[in-house]
Amino acid sequence: MSSDIRFTDFKSDKQPTWCPGCGDFGTMNGMMKALAETGNDPDNTFVVAGIGCSGKIGTYMHSYALHGVHGRALPVGTGVKMARPDIEVMVAGGDGDGYSIGAGHFVHAVRRNVDMTYVVMDNRIYGLTKGQASPTSREDFETSTSPEGPKQPPVNPHALALASGATFIAQSFSSDALRHQEIIQKAVEHDGFGFVNVYSPCVTFNDVDTYDYFRDSLVDLKETDHDPSDKQAAKEVIFDDDTEHQGIIYQDEESVPYHERHGVDEDMSVIPDGAPEGATDLVREFY
Repeated sequence: MSSDIRFTDFKSDKQPTWCPGCGDFGTMNGMMKALAETGNDPDNTFVVAGIGCSGKIGTYMHSYALHGVHGRALPVGTGVKMARPDIEVMVAGGDGDGYSIGAGHFVHAVRRNVDMTYVVMDNRIYGLTKGQASPTSREDFETSTSPEGPKQPPVNPHALALASGATFIAQSFSSDALRHQEIIQKAVEHDGFGFVNVYSPCVTFNDVDTYDYFRDSLVDLKETDHDPSDKQAAKEVIFDDDTEHQGIIYQDEESVPYHERHGVDEDMSVIPDGAPEGATDLVREFY
């Protein structure tokens, strides 16, 4: 790791094609700044992304990267971390990618407490596919494919994470640049699975959950007496349906990441020549 890295070193030469004003610009900038501030550099960073507007982020960041398939970014990130426990792994996704088809992978990555950072750009809509209701859309949110609203309660990602045994749960707002970076940085520094849901407004298809709405509604937990080490207090925040929060909701300071608990401390990305001893006989036995 280097102390001479700047966040601009994480910028690739590809220009983002997100809509002007998209919240993902601010989300990505905070991710790059957090990585630089924690002493990481592009040569020891691996970014995994799924499908949707957020899936493009690996192209726009200068690091090792993989653009996976819908909902499968977390198992890829898990594999990378197990093969190379020495590198920084950051997984990026959207609310549709992470809480719909990827919800099962989310639960298991959380409960395993894999030492990586998961940043979800939550705009409460499917943006890339032109504005359908997502798992976090409001029950009465009107779209072209749900003109009367989806008529089902939105997924509560923080409740899902807590129930799955999360050791770090946080929420940020992409437009609050300094606070967003600070929260992402805390997630990167956490020993275990650092989960951050980011309010990242879609300016094209969501005219309800806007920048102005979040600026007017958000309560920063840093400015309250909230204790993130108190799981009961975290539950109260998570199930407070009347308030939008940002900040660290819950953190287990005694967290031990998966690779340490299971003794995975060597580079397993290099496969030695030849099959393991006895592998050929095993194949013949069942062939």
